[in-house]
Amino acid sequence: MNDLTPSPHGTWTPGGEVAPKPSESAVIEAIATVYDPEIPVNIYELGLIYAIEIDDDNKVKVEMTLTAPACPSAQELPEQVRDAVLAIAGVADVTVETVWDPPWEPSRMSEEARLQLNMF
Repeated sequence: MNDLTPSPHGTWTPGGEVAPKPSESAVIEAIATVYDPEIPVNIYELGLIYAIEIDDDNKVKVEMTLTAPACPSAQELPEQVRDAVLAIAGVADVTVETVWDPPWEPSRMSEEARLQLNMF
């Protein structure tokens, strides 16, 4: 582990243990465990995550969208994202906001997602 890699464990100080600082890569990794039940690709690779912010108090804010406003998973996907991110060591709280601007389009998908879905 180098100086730039956050410790997975808290740091001990004279005032007690300080929670580990969650990294953006850990948040992305957690989000990548969430799949749209109708599409066999995780929602990060689908391009549904628009922003990730981690504040100084280890509170995480995620802005995401859905493939369509009438998506049948509109209620469960943001909850699954929240639960996945909340399980990361050091995360104090998670807010997931569903946004519609800009609207999702297939060009937001990663190359890997396009290959999996045969969308070239």
